[in-house]
Amino acid sequence: MKSFSLIAGTLFLALLPNSAARLKAEAPVSSYKVVATYPHSTDAYTEGFFYLDGFFYEGTGMEGRSAVLVEQPETGKVLQQRAIAPQLFGEGIVNWGPNLYEWTWKSHICFVYDRFSLRPIKQFAYSGEGWGMTRTAKEIVTSDGTPTLSFRDPETFKVTRTVTVRDGKLPIENLNELEYIKGEIFANVWHEDRIARISPKDGHVLGWIDMTGLITPSQMVNAESVLNGIAYDEKHDRIFVTGKQWPHVFEIKIVSRTPAKIH
Repeated sequence: MKSFSLIAGTLFLALLPNSAARLKAEAPVSSYKVVATYPHSTDAYTEGFFYLDGFFYEGTGMEGRSAVLVEQPETGKVLQQRAIAPQLFGEGIVNWGPNLYEWTWKSHICFVYDRFSLRPIKQFAYSGEGWGMTRTAKEIVTSDGTPTLSFRDPETFKVTRTVTVRDGKLPIENLNELEYIKGEIFANVWHEDRIARISPKDGHVLGWIDMTGLITPSQMVNAESVLNGIAYDEKHDRIFVTGKQWPHVFEIKIVSRTPAKIH
């Protein structure tokens, strides 16, 4: 996000912390190319997203509209759906064995469902805000809008350790939807057209993916129709990205490029 001020005929650029991170970034920057495009409902306010066994699993937000959806990628057809209480705001989702976890923004509730029927099994309580979720082989990883990623015991949802995400010495705020890809944590940064590639060991940013230009402003429903949603098909090594109320899911390949110089 940027704000502009015109003082004495000179344009000054005031950068918020995450924009400042772009100027001080130490990690290399990559780009992308689109491999394929899939349909996505512009009603879906995407907060959680993953791919498993041929399906997209999507967690949507907004009070009165929050749900877990199981979707057919080729058509966008919703095959299964589980809504939560209308006063709750759904956030990230993750699979764990035969179960699926969905947590909420400010209600401190994490629901656990049978992944095949979406039948509720149990729920957990936690402190702080719920944003994104992903998993390693042993832990669930969560974001809360701060530079901190929390690693949780899947059996209890208790935090076992944390890391602070930094590019060099600069902490990265607004970490949102997460995906674990080849030993790295990929993270959307809220209201930014970029994805951070993060070391799960110590939180340092290994690199950035510049996602500028995936959709045009005319395709955005409103100012909150931002990039948010990363999914990985491990079997076929495919990365998918989407956004809140975007008309498409994009399959992408990461393309290396030389970081731009700041003068």
